[in-house]
Amino acid sequence: MHKLWILIAVQATVAAASLVVEIVAGRMLAPYVGMSLYTWTSIIAVVLAGFSAGHWAGGRLAELSPDQALRANGWAMLAAALTTGGALFLLRGVAGPVITTFEHPVAVIVVLTTLVFFLPSFFAGIPAPILSHVAVLRHPDRAGRALGAMFAAGAWGAILGTLAAGFVFISWLGSTGTLVVVTVVYTLLGLHSLWAARGFGRWMTQGTIAALVPLALTGATLTRPDPCSVESNYFCIRVVEPSGAVAERLMVLDHLVHGVSVADDPRAMLTPHAMMLDGLARLRMDGRSAWSAFLIGGGNYALPRAWAAHGAPVDATVAEMDPEVTRIAAEQFWFDPDTANVIHADARRVLYQDNASYDIVIGDAFTDIAVPEHLITREFFSLVNDRLNTGGAYIMNVIDHMDRLEALASVVATAEQVFDVVEVWADPLHDPSEDRRVFIMVAGDAPTPVSRFTHMHPEARQVVRVGGASIRDLVARESTVILTDDYVPIARLMGARS
Repeated sequence: MHKLWILIAVQATVAAASLVVEIVAGRMLAPYVGMSLYTWTSIIAVVLAGFSAGHWAGGRLAELSPDQALRANGWAMLAAALTTGGALFLLRGVAGPVITTFEHPVAVIVVLTTLVFFLPSFFAGIPAPILSHVAVLRHPDRAGRALGAMFAAGAWGAILGTLAAGFVFISWLGSTGTLVVVTVVYTLLGLHSLWAARGFGRWMTQGTIAALVPLALTGATLTRPDPCSVESNYFCIRVVEPSGAVAERLMVLDHLVHGVSVADDPRAMLTPHAMMLDGLARLRMDGRSAWSAFLIGGGNYALPRAWAAHGAPVDATVAEMDPEVTRIAAEQFWFDPDTANVIHADARRVLYQDNASYDIVIGDAFTDIAVPEHLITREFFSLVNDRLNTGGAYIMNVIDHMDRLEALASVVATAEQVFDVVEVWADPLHDPSEDRRVFIMVAGDAPTPVSRFTHMHPEARQVVRVGGASIRDLVARESTVILTDDYVPIARLMGARS
C-alpha cells in the first residue's frame, strides 16, 4: 500500500464514499423532516464538522510510524463502516424521541443530523492526513507532488462520489442499498489497510472479526421495511391507507401529505387546498363552453380526475417533475392519464419554452412546506401573466403560519406588481388550534364575480374571499418582501417561531 498510486486510489475511494453518505443523508432525513434549505444546511455543516474533527485526529495518528498509522487507519475505516451501516437503525430509533423532544423544526433537523451522521463523517475524515503523511514519507524525493496528488485525489473522489450518489446509486439502489455499498467499501478498505500495515496474524484476525459487525448490520439493513413505497429521483413516495381499506388513500411525498383520493368519488376534495383550487377554477370558468388549464405540480392528480368526473370542458396540461409521482397516481390513486397532457419537466421551463396560453394556471408545487423559490418570484409571475388568456386567472396555493403571515404577505405583494387584481381566499372552518393555514391567491385581470361560494364534494363547505382592507394592511407591513429571482427568502419567511 506504500506505493503512491495505491495511496492515491484509497484516498479517492474514501472521499467518494464519504460524499455518497452526505448525499444519501438528505434522502434518509426527508421522510422525517423534509428536504428544505435547513435540512441541507445542517447536513453540510455536520458532515464538514465531522471531517474536520476526523482530520485533526488523523493528524495526531499520522505522527506514528507508517505501519502503526496504517493500522490505525484500518481501524478507523472499520469504525466508519460500523457507523455507516448502523445509520439507518439509529435514525429510525432516535427520530421519534427527537421530534417529540424538540419543538423547533430547525432544532430537530440539527439534532437528528448530528446524532446520525457526525460519526460516519468523523471516521471518514481520519484517513486523509494519515495517507498523505505516509505518501510523503515513502516518497521524499517527490514530497510536493505526492502531497498534491493526495489532495487532488480527495477532491476528485468527492466529485465522483457526489455524481455517483445522485445519478447512479440512489437512482438504482435507493438510500438503503447505497448505504450497504458504502459500508462494504469501508470494510474492505479497513481490512486492506490492516494488511498493508503488515497486520498478518493477530491484527488481521481481530480486524476480520470486527469487520463481521458492520457486514452483519448491512445484511440486517436490507431486511428492514422501507419507509418509502417508492424512492424516486426526487421524493420518498408513500401510499397510505388511513383506515386500512382501499376507499381512501393519501399520497405522502417525503414527510408531507400532498393529496387525498377516494376510490368511488373522484369529485371529492378532502383537503382544504384541493377544495379551493377546484372550486375557484370552475367558478372563474363558469359558463364557458371550453377552457384550458396548466397545473404546476401533479401530486395525486385530484384536480384533472375531478374535472373529468364533473364533465368539465377543460383541456388540462400538468407539469410534474417526477415521473414516478405520475405513475403512482395512475396505479394507486385512480387517475386516468388520458384525461390530461402530462409533461415531466419543471413548470417554469415548460412555460418559458412553450408559447401556449391558458385560461387557468394553478400553482400547487411544494418542496418541504414552501413553494419552490423559482415559482414565487416577480419574474415568474410575469411569465405566468404572459401565458394567461384575457379573463384568465392564476390560482396559487400558499401555506403560512397564522402568527406571522410573512410569506403570504410577500407573495401577494409580489403578485400585485404584475397582476391587475390579486385576491386571497380561505376556508372559514379552519381549526384555530392549528398554527399553519392554507390560503389561495387568485390573480388576474378581473376580480372573481362573488365573494364566497360553496363547494359540494364530498360535503357542503363554504369558501370566502379575505377582505381587501385586510390584505392591504397585511401587505403594508415592514416585514413584507418583494420576491425576485435575486432574492427569495421564503425559508426565512416560512420558518416557524421557537
